[in-house]
Amino acid sequence: MIKFQYNKTSLQNLDKQLKMRVRALPTIKNKESALRSEVKKAKEVADEFDSKLESTLEAINNMLQLYDEYTPGILAVKDVNMSVKKIAGVRTPVLDHVEYEVKDFSLFNTPGWLLDGIQHIKQVVDIALEREFYVRKMELLDKARKKTTQKVNLYEKVQIPGFQEAIRKIKRFLEDEENLSKSAQKIVKNRKEGEQNEM
Repeated sequence: MIKFQYNKTSLQNLDKQLKMRVRALPTIKNKESALRSEVKKAKEVADEFDSKLESTLEAINNMLQLYDEYTPGILAVKDVNMSVKKIAGVRTPVLDHVEYEVKDFSLFNTPGWLLDGIQHIKQVVDIALEREFYVRKMELLDKARKKTTQKVNLYEKVQIPGFQEAIRKIKRFLEDEENLSKSAQKIVKNRKEGEQNEM
């Protein structure tokens, strides 16, 4: 519900508010469209990483039974380097690089496949982390898209029609007031003329 008074100041204020929203609406719609597109792209990339992870795990499936001999703690994620990229005004995380720490181990006392195994684990972790970053990006963009959609709906369905209706009511009121004033002046004029004619 838009609050207003039946006067010219209120009319000017409402007109200003209406123009501001009408001008902003195309920009907000473009933002919503861009966000919708980016959410779709991020979901597609996350899905690609799901497939990539699945195919990577399938490729090393025959080696997985050897991991019973694997010593936990040989490989650890030391650091995850990330940056932030703005997409349609939304800050989203970008995975730059994963740093791993490989503990010292004896090449003589460990199975021959261990070095390859460490590379496979790194590959799986890289894919899983990249996927998580895209899922997070998708969530952030979708949240922003929903807010933008709400704003578009608020402007289109509530505020713009509300301001237009309020402006119409004020204009009608002011016209009626002016017509009444003119009618009153005419009556007074006719009365004066009538009184003068009687003299």
